[in-house]
Amino acid sequence: MKHSTISYLCNVQYGPGSREDLPELLSQLNITRPLLVTDEGVIAAGIPEQLPGSASAVFSGIQSNPSEASVLAGLDVFRAHDCDGIIALGGGSPIDCAKCISLLATHEGTLESFAFAHGGNEKITANKPPLIAIPTTAGTGTEVGRAGLVTMSSGSKLAIVSAHLYPNWSICDAELTLGLPPGLTAATGMDAISHCIETYCSPRYNPVADAIAIDGLVRAVNNIRTAYHDGSNLEARCEMMMSATQGALSFAKGLGAVHAVSHPLGALEDRRLHHGTLNAVLMPHVIRFNVESIESRIDDMTNALGLSSGAASFCTFLNRLLDDLDLPPSLGDMGVIDSDLSHIPQAALIDHCAATNPRQMTLDNTAQLLRDAL
Repeated sequence: MKHSTISYLCNVQYGPGSREDLPELLSQLNITRPLLVTDEGVIAAGIPEQLPGSASAVFSGIQSNPSEASVLAGLDVFRAHDCDGIIALGGGSPIDCAKCISLLATHEGTLESFAFAHGGNEKITANKPPLIAIPTTAGTGTEVGRAGLVTMSSGSKLAIVSAHLYPNWSICDAELTLGLPPGLTAATGMDAISHCIETYCSPRYNPVADAIAIDGLVRAVNNIRTAYHDGSNLEARCEMMMSATQGALSFAKGLGAVHAVSHPLGALEDRRLHHGTLNAVLMPHVIRFNVESIESRIDDMTNALGLSSGAASFCTFLNRLLDDLDLPPSLGDMGVIDSDLSHIPQAALIDHCAATNPRQMTLDNTAQLLRDAL
C-alpha cells in the first residue's frame, strides 16, 4: 500500500491521500458489494466522490447522535442489496451506526440487548461483515474505537462495546477534513482533547495509553486554533486527525464523568446537542469535580502544555480555549434548561464511562456537577 500503516488495536492507513488505498483494502477483505454508510451532510459536501470506486448501495439516513431506527433502516438497505461489507464515511454518527449495522447483520436480538450496560458485550462475536471506517472529522476517534453509541428506541443512549467492533481497517486521510466548517472543527477537536484528558485521568494502570494521550493532547492544543481559523491548513488538519486517533486508541483505558454525563445529554431529543461541544463545556467542571483525585495528573498535563501547575490554571486555560473557538461556556448557552436534567444523573451512573471516573459518582454529586455546568 502507498501510505503509512499504524497497527495498534486495529489497522489504520494514515496520511494525506490515503483514501487511494481503499480498493486494495476492499480486495484484502473480500468485499465486492459494499454498503456506503454516511450522512446527508457528507453527501452534500461531495466527499463520496473523492473515494476511488463505487459502492453497491448507499445509506445516508443518519442524524447527529444516531438512533436505533437509523441502524435498522441501514440494515434493511444492507440486506436488500445483498451487501458483503460496509464502508463508513463521516463523523462519529455514521461510523457508530455502521458498526451496529454490521453487528445486527449476523447477530439475533434487539440492538439494546447488546448494550454494555446490559451485559450484552458477552454476546458479540467476530461473525460479522467487515467494516472499513473513513472519518471526515477529527474528533470522535470511533474509527479506531471498539464502541458504537446509539440512542435506543427506549430513549436511552447506550454503548455497544466489544473488541469485535473495531473496524477491520480505518483510513485516516486529513484531506477529507479540509472542508469541515469552523464550528464542527472546534467541536470535534475538543472531543479529541476531552478523550486525551479523561484517558490520562482514568485511575486504571496503563502507561502506554497515558503516553499516547499526553502526546495527543499536546498535538491538539498546538493545532486546533490554526485548524479552526484556517481550515485549508493541511498540516494542522493532519495533526488534529492524529490527535483524534490517539485519543481513541488510548481511551480503551477508560473515560470518566465528562462522557458519562454527555452521553445521556446527547439523547435529549428536543435539544440535538453536539457530543463534542458537550464535552468541551463539561471538561472544566469535571476537572474541578475530580480535582482531589487527579492533582498529580493535572500537573503532568499543565507541564506538557507549558502552563502554570494546578487545576485553576488548567481550567482557566480550557475556558479560554472555548472562548477562542467560539464555543458556548455553559449548558444553558447550548439551550439546556433545568427540567432537562432530572433524569441525567441516574443515566450517567449506569453509563460505562462512570466506572473509570477518578472520583466516585453519586446521584447527588452528579446533580451538583450538572447545576454547576448549567
